[in-house]
Amino acid sequence: MTFFVTSANPGKGGDLGGLEGADKHCESLAQAAGAGPRTWRAYLSTQASTLAGKDFVNARDRIGSGPWQNVKGDVIASNLAQLHGDNKLTKQTALTEKGQVVNGRGDTPNMHDILTGSQPDGTAIAGAGVDTNCGNWTKDGAGAAMVGHSDRTGLDDSVPAKSWNSSHQSRGCSMDALKATGGAGLLYCFAVN
Repeated sequence: MTFFVTSANPGKGGDLGGLEGADKHCESLAQAAGAGPRTWRAYLSTQASTLAGKDFVNARDRIGSGPWQNVKGDVIASNLAQLHGDNKLTKQTALTEKGQVVNGRGDTPNMHDILTGSQPDGTAIAGAGVDTNCGNWTKDGAGAAMVGHSDRTGLDDSVPAKSWNSSHQSRGCSMDALKATGGAGLLYCFAVN
């Protein structure tokens, strides 16, 4: 296994403890699942912060070069180009570290909104004053996050509705707001090596 959807949120909605906390969550779940000695990274982008003096962080630059396979051995993408193009992510392949299918559109509850903060190409979203990543993954109340649909299904047949990493903004960053949008504060985790 070199890819999975987290089976649970760390407990504070969009407040993941920043990128470091999100990566630790991925590592903890992977170790509990017996995924071996790998370096795990959450597929998350951040926005530039003039207060913190930090530049953008692109999700695609954090996750290595592939290939990535789920817990059952299905290759979901061979490299970054395929991952952000014609990948093999579906409801049946975007499995948790436990091998479980993530509830999607039509299931109760729907949990297919996966936190990414990213554009379709895996880069950060520019824009002053627009929160697309719950305050760089440190807010569990006000704010919003860009999410993707793990089951590649939405309200219509538009490209965003079918996007695994950039479908729409959440209603907020609290667990209740994420659930109301169609999610559970889950993340994509990738093995870098």
